[in-house]
Amino acid sequence: MSVPAPVPEAPPGQPKKAATAAWIGSALEYYDFFIYGSAAALIFPEIFFDESDPATATLLSLATFGVAYAARPVGAFFLGHVGDRMGRKKIMVFTLLLMGLSTFLIGCLPTRDQVGTLAPVLLVLCRVLQGISAAGEQASANSMTLEHAPAGRRGFFTSFTLSGTQGGQLLATLVFIPIAALPEEQLLSWGWRVPFWLSVAVAVVGYFIRRNLDETPAFERQAATEGVVKLPLVVLMREHWADVLRVVGGALIASVSTIFTVWALAYATSDSVGMSRTAMLWVGALANVVALAAIPLWATLSDRIGRRPVYLIGAAGSAVMMCLYLWAISTGSYPLTFLTGIICFGVVYSAANGVWPAFYGEMFTTRVRLSGVAIGTQIGFAVAGFAVTFAARIAGPDGDDWAAVALFTAALCVPPVIAAVTARETHRIPTERLGERTPEKPARSETVSA
Repeated sequence: MSVPAPVPEAPPGQPKKAATAAWIGSALEYYDFFIYGSAAALIFPEIFFDESDPATATLLSLATFGVAYAARPVGAFFLGHVGDRMGRKKIMVFTLLLMGLSTFLIGCLPTRDQVGTLAPVLLVLCRVLQGISAAGEQASANSMTLEHAPAGRRGFFTSFTLSGTQGGQLLATLVFIPIAALPEEQLLSWGWRVPFWLSVAVAVVGYFIRRNLDETPAFERQAATEGVVKLPLVVLMREHWADVLRVVGGALIASVSTIFTVWALAYATSDSVGMSRTAMLWVGALANVVALAAIPLWATLSDRIGRRPVYLIGAAGSAVMMCLYLWAISTGSYPLTFLTGIICFGVVYSAANGVWPAFYGEMFTTRVRLSGVAIGTQIGFAVAGFAVTFAARIAGPDGDDWAAVALFTAALCVPPVIAAVTARETHRIPTERLGERTPEKPARSETVSA
C-alpha cells in the first residue's frame, strides 16, 4: 500500500489568515442571506406581492427565500468542479464578488407598485444569483481552512467559517433593528433598501483579504504529484457516494436555522401572537452573540473527543429545543422566548453548526473535497431553505399551528442524527489520509497536471 507524502505545513500565519478570510466571506454571505430572510418575513409581502391577500403574499415572499436554496445545488456542481480543478482561492474570490453584487442589486429593485409583476421576477433573479454564490462559498472556505489548519486543530480553524455565518447573521439583525423601527411609510419606501446597499462595504474588505491568500498546501501537493482530477464528480460518485448521502442528510440540520430565523419571526410578529418586531430581532441578535462564543468552543471540544459526539448533541438537542422555542413564542412571554431562543440557537444548535465544516470535509480526499462538501451540503440546504415554505403551509390558514411546525422541524433533525451515527470518526486522521477508500492511486486517465 502506497503511503501519501505528508502535507507540508502551511507558511507561518497562513492558517490564521485563511480562517480570517473564511470568516469575513461567510459573514458577508450570511449577512446578505439573513437580511433577505428578515425582509422576506417583514417587508417584501407588502412591496413585492399582492397586499390584498396577506397570507398568500407572505407565503410567496417566503418562497422567494427558498428559491436561492433551489439554485444552490446547481451552483455546487459547477463551482465544486472548478474548485477541485483550479483551486480553492479562485472560488472564494468569485463567490464574494457575486454575493456582494446581487445583494446590492436587490436594494435597487423597483417595487410592485412601480413596475407590476416584473418586480417579483427581478427579485427572484437576484435571489438565484445569491444562491449560486452561497453554493461555493462555504465549501471553498471550509476546504481552505481545513487544508491550512495545523494537525489536531482542524475543528477549531474550520469553525471560523460558521462563526462568520453567525457574525453575518448578527450584523444583519443589528442593522435591521433600527430599520424595522422606522415609520411604516419610510420603511416601505427607502428604509428597507439600506441594509442591502451596506453589503458593498463588507465585500470590498473581504476581497482585499482573499486576493492575497495562498492556495492550500494539500491542493498544491495533490496538483504537483498525482495531478488534479479531470472530472471530480465522476470520482466523487464512484468512491464517496455514501459520504455524499451522509452530508445531504446532515445538511438538513440547517432547517433549524431557517425556521428559527424566518418562520418563527413571521409567526411571532403575526396578529395571532402579536410580539414586536424589534423584540424578536433582539432574540436573534443575542442568540448569535452567544453562538459566536459557543461555536469555537464546541469545535475545540471536537478536536479532543471527536466530531460525532459533539455533532449528535447539536442535532438531537435542536429537535427538542425548537419545540420549546416555538411553544414559548405561542405563550407570548418575552422572558421565555428570549431564554429558549438563546439556548436553542446560541448554544445547542451551535454544537452541530460549529463541527460540520470539519466533519463533512474530513469525509473526502483533497482531489474531490470541495465538490463533495459543496454538492452534499447544497442539496441538503435546498430542502432546508424550502422548509420555511413548508412550515408556512403546515401552520394552517391562520399560520398559528406552531406544534405542527415544531414536529416538522424535529423530524428534519432525524437524518442528521442518522448521518452522524453511520459516519466514521476522523478527527485524528492525518490530513493526507482523509477520505481514503482504496490503496490504489487514481488512473492516469482521470487526472491532469496542474
